[in-house]
Amino acid sequence: MTNSISTDICIIGAGPVGLFAVFEAGLLKLRCHVVDALPQVGGQLSEIYPKKPIYDIPGYPSVLAGELVDNLMRQIEPFHPTFTLGERVEGYQKLDDGTFRVTTIDGTEILCKAIAIAGGLGSFEPRKPAIERLDSYESGKGVYYMVRDPETFRDQRLVIAGGGDSALDWTIFLANIAKEVTLVHRGTTFRGAADSAEKVQALHEAGRVRLVLSSNVTHVHGDEALEAVTITANGGDTESLPVDSFIPLFGLTPKLGPIGEWGLELENDAVKVNTLDYSTSESGIYAIGDINTYPGKLKLILCGFHEAALMAQGIYKHIHPDKKYVLKYTTVNGVPTL
Repeated sequence: MTNSISTDICIIGAGPVGLFAVFEAGLLKLRCHVVDALPQVGGQLSEIYPKKPIYDIPGYPSVLAGELVDNLMRQIEPFHPTFTLGERVEGYQKLDDGTFRVTTIDGTEILCKAIAIAGGLGSFEPRKPAIERLDSYESGKGVYYMVRDPETFRDQRLVIAGGGDSALDWTIFLANIAKEVTLVHRGTTFRGAADSAEKVQALHEAGRVRLVLSSNVTHVHGDEALEAVTITANGGDTESLPVDSFIPLFGLTPKLGPIGEWGLELENDAVKVNTLDYSTSESGIYAIGDINTYPGKLKLILCGFHEAALMAQGIYKHIHPDKKYVLKYTTVNGVPTL
């Protein structure tokens, strides 16, 4: 039997931007149903780095990714959003009256007046280094491509590989948890934030982190579980280092998924939008967060929040073209309920 749901806005993606869109829509008394292929809300924040601190959310000098998700869920409680989790959206049909029927891979149907795509960059897979037998030590045997719970690495000897923000951030964070942390980077300069690179250098100079530059992890060793890695310098010198865990952080490969076949105008695997209201090339379909693109685009959570606010206003005008909305400040009117 087909599960059919009726709502004002179908939001595809339960990450932080999708959740905040529920709040902005709720202020306009628009109901939302949120769909996500992951079995829990939070998107990348919950799936990839729930314990990672985020430093650029206004009003929070530092907030853990999972904590931010929890706060967003509390913020949208007054609007009683509904969720379909663990199901990937497959397609949509535009009906004669201009509304939409969205369908998931499991047959759930969402009837809605507008679609908001907030699916980040779709699904993600880690970029794995080309190291022989690396996969033999996955599944809890010593090789990890993301840090779900830092406590997993307490009092361990760690080798982290990479030169981007994730490698730098986790080196800084895990220096307070692990017994030993070695950061291996193939270059001499980092791609990540300069401030983070300076913090890693300071930890290195203080003897709390070992920094190995112009080098790569080239081999992994161990019987049942990981026991050591070989580090090879660009000049050819090698070193065998005993380890408990190896964390290669070379980023994630995004896949746009079925949305890429919807006929929306794309640019470099992202959905082009009009920044007036973040509408796409199809009337009634909008895109916010990392999945969209426009001149000057910044892939930051706080920018996605801004996009969600403007999109909600645009959707209100789309659904109620004859009504004039007067902006009401929450400091004056509080938060309404649905």
